[in-house]
Amino acid sequence: MDPQSATSFSLEGLFKQVSAQKLPPVDKWHPDFCGNIDMRIKADGSWFYMGTPITRARMVKLFSTVLRKDDDGKTYLVTPVEKIGIEVDDAPFVAVAVERIGEGEDQVLAFQTNVGDTVVAGAAHAIWVEINEKTAEPRPYIRVRGNLDALITRTVFYELVEMAEQCTVENGTELKITSDGMQFSLGKWCED
Repeated sequence: MDPQSATSFSLEGLFKQVSAQKLPPVDKWHPDFCGNIDMRIKADGSWFYMGTPITRARMVKLFSTVLRKDDDGKTYLVTPVEKIGIEVDDAPFVAVAVERIGEGEDQVLAFQTNVGDTVVAGAAHAIWVEINEKTAEPRPYIRVRGNLDALITRTVFYELVEMAEQCTVENGTELKITSDGMQFSLGKWCED
């Protein structure tokens, strides 16, 4: 099998996998707010209930499928009959792996989250980087679904930096990465 065929086969398989991910239609459910619950998702992606870690991966996966972040900036567990507020330290998900399929402008970047979701970076799943004002460290993210994002782990971010193209821009340099026909900035820096 020639490399072009292998790439097409891998892309087709990836898109089938992503489209097969079935999630409840939380964006269509509009129940009454029932209050907050003592549930917290820490910045490292770990889940806690009443201060105790939720260690059952299947339970975390189940809860993750009914998460929704509304326009008020708050995150909720949503079912057809109730909407319960929870606390999220940063992003509710963590992107723990990335796979590059193809190369150059034709490449696709598939991210795996800590709860098993596969997300293909592109128009509906943007990558962006915020800079911590105190430490000047980058905090990279990818949109997973709705208004829910995943913090990209440092290791995965370094992989992206290795794949990125260095571009000259006004007053400096920028790292750019392409996925599914879209180009995303991984950061800019000024040259003195």
